Amino acid sequence: MKEMDDALTTAAGSRADGIIVFPEPATLVHRTKIAEFAITHRLPSMFGWSEYCEAGGLLSYGANQRATYFWLASYADRILRGESPAALPVVQPEKFELAVNLKTAKLLGVDLNISSILFRANKVIE
Repeated sequence: MKEMDDALTTAAGSRADGIIVFPEPATLVHRTKIAEFAITHRLPSMFGWSEYCEAGGLLSYGANQRATYFWLASYADRILRGESPAALPVVQPEKFELAVNLKTAKLLGVDLNISSILFRANKVIE
Protein backbone atom coordinates (compact mmCIF):
# COMPACT_ATOMS: atom_id res chain seq x y z
CA MET A 1 0.00 0.00 0.00
CA LYS A 2 2.81 2.41 0.86
CA GLU A 3 4.50 1.71 -2.47
CA MET A 4 1.30 2.56 -4.34
CA ASP A 5 0.85 5.76 -2.33
CA ASP A 6 4.48 6.71 -3.03
CA ALA A 7 4.06 6.01 -6.74
CA LEU A 8 0.91 8.13 -6.95
CA THR A 9 2.60 10.95 -5.01
CA THR A 10 5.51 10.86 -7.45
CA ALA A 11 3.11 10.85 -10.40
CA ALA A 12 1.24 13.84 -8.96
CA GLY A 13 4.45 15.85 -8.86
CA SER A 14 5.54 14.92 -12.38
CA ARG A 15 3.13 17.21 -14.25
CA ALA A 16 2.02 14.32 -16.47
CA ASP A 17 -0.61 14.75 -19.16
CA GLY A 18 -2.06 11.26 -18.63
CA ILE A 19 -1.30 7.86 -17.15
CA ILE A 20 -0.91 4.36 -18.54
CA VAL A 21 -1.28 1.53 -16.06
CA PHE A 22 -0.15 -1.98 -16.94
CA PRO A 23 -2.38 -4.81 -15.76
CA GLU A 24 -0.78 -6.76 -12.96
CA PRO A 25 -1.82 -7.84 -9.44
CA ALA A 26 -0.69 -4.74 -7.51
CA THR A 27 -2.43 -2.27 -9.81
CA LEU A 28 -5.50 -4.49 -10.14
CA VAL A 29 -5.95 -4.53 -6.36
CA HIS A 30 -5.67 -0.73 -6.25
CA ARG A 31 -7.54 0.01 -9.49
CA THR A 32 -10.21 2.15 -7.80
CA LYS A 33 -7.59 4.20 -5.99
CA ILE A 34 -5.65 4.69 -9.22
CA ALA A 35 -8.78 5.70 -11.14
CA GLU A 36 -9.79 8.17 -8.41
CA PHE A 37 -6.26 9.60 -8.45
CA ALA A 38 -6.45 10.10 -12.22
CA ILE A 39 -9.83 11.82 -11.98
CA THR A 40 -8.73 14.03 -9.09
CA HIS A 41 -5.64 15.14 -11.02
CA ARG A 42 -7.61 15.42 -14.28
CA LEU A 43 -5.45 12.86 -16.04
CA PRO A 44 -6.82 10.72 -18.86
CA SER A 45 -6.04 7.11 -17.97
CA MET A 46 -5.39 4.04 -20.10
CA PHE A 47 -5.39 0.49 -18.75
CA GLY A 48 -4.91 -3.04 -20.02
CA TRP A 49 -8.09 -4.70 -18.72
CA SER A 50 -11.71 -3.57 -18.63
CA GLU A 51 -11.91 -4.16 -14.86
CA TYR A 52 -9.98 -0.91 -14.47
CA CYS A 53 -12.62 1.01 -16.44
CA GLU A 54 -15.33 -0.53 -14.32
CA ALA A 55 -13.48 0.98 -11.34
CA GLY A 56 -13.44 4.46 -12.92
CA GLY A 57 -10.61 4.40 -15.45
CA LEU A 58 -11.18 6.23 -18.73
CA LEU A 59 -10.10 3.65 -21.34
CA SER A 60 -8.77 0.12 -21.49
CA TYR A 61 -7.60 -2.11 -24.28
CA GLY A 62 -6.33 -5.60 -23.75
CA ALA A 63 -6.93 -9.30 -23.83
CA ASN A 64 -10.36 -10.42 -22.67
CA GLN A 65 -9.71 -11.91 -19.24
CA ARG A 66 -12.63 -14.34 -19.33
CA ALA A 67 -11.25 -15.91 -22.51
CA THR A 68 -7.79 -16.05 -20.94
CA TYR A 69 -9.12 -17.77 -17.83
CA PHE A 70 -10.91 -20.30 -20.04
CA TRP A 71 -7.61 -21.20 -21.70
CA LEU A 72 -5.85 -21.42 -18.34
CA ALA A 73 -8.53 -23.75 -17.00
CA SER A 74 -8.46 -25.96 -20.09
CA TYR A 75 -4.66 -26.24 -19.87
CA ALA A 76 -4.85 -27.09 -16.17
CA ASP A 77 -7.41 -29.78 -16.99
CA ARG A 78 -5.23 -31.25 -19.72
CA ILE A 79 -2.17 -31.32 -17.44
CA LEU A 80 -4.13 -32.90 -14.59
CA ARG A 81 -5.31 -35.58 -17.05
CA GLY A 82 -1.69 -36.44 -17.81
CA GLU A 83 -0.61 -34.34 -20.75
CA SER A 84 2.91 -33.00 -20.57
CA PRO A 85 3.02 -29.19 -20.19
CA ALA A 86 5.93 -29.15 -22.64
CA ALA A 87 3.68 -30.68 -25.31
CA LEU A 88 1.02 -27.97 -25.01
CA PRO A 89 1.23 -25.19 -27.59
CA VAL A 90 1.81 -21.59 -26.56
CA VAL A 91 -1.47 -19.75 -27.00
CA GLN A 92 -1.66 -16.02 -27.47
CA PRO A 93 -4.83 -14.08 -26.76
CA GLU A 94 -7.15 -13.85 -29.73
CA LYS A 95 -9.97 -11.83 -28.22
CA PHE A 96 -9.23 -8.24 -27.25
CA GLU A 97 -11.64 -5.66 -25.93
CA LEU A 98 -11.83 -1.90 -25.81
CA ALA A 99 -13.69 -0.42 -22.84
CA VAL A 100 -14.71 3.22 -22.39
CA ASN A 101 -16.03 4.85 -19.24
CA LEU A 102 -18.28 7.76 -20.26
CA LYS A 103 -18.82 8.88 -16.66
CA THR A 104 -15.10 9.39 -16.26
CA ALA A 105 -14.85 11.09 -19.66
CA LYS A 106 -17.51 13.57 -18.57
CA LEU A 107 -15.71 14.25 -15.27
CA LEU A 108 -12.49 14.93 -17.20
CA GLY A 109 -14.23 17.06 -19.82
CA VAL A 110 -13.36 14.62 -22.62
CA ASP A 111 -16.09 14.49 -25.27
CA LEU A 112 -16.19 10.95 -26.63
CA ASN A 113 -19.78 11.08 -27.86
CA ILE A 114 -18.74 11.95 -31.40
CA SER A 115 -15.62 9.85 -31.36
CA SER A 116 -15.10 6.72 -33.42
CA ILE A 117 -13.81 5.16 -30.19
CA LEU A 118 -17.41 4.56 -29.12
CA PHE A 119 -18.16 2.72 -32.35
CA ARG A 120 -15.20 0.39 -31.77
CA ALA A 121 -15.76 -0.14 -28.05
CA ASN A 122 -16.78 -3.59 -26.85
CA LYS A 123 -17.90 -2.18 -23.50
CA VAL A 124 -19.26 1.29 -22.75
CA ILE A 125 -19.76 2.24 -19.12
CA GLU A 126 -22.31 5.02 -18.65
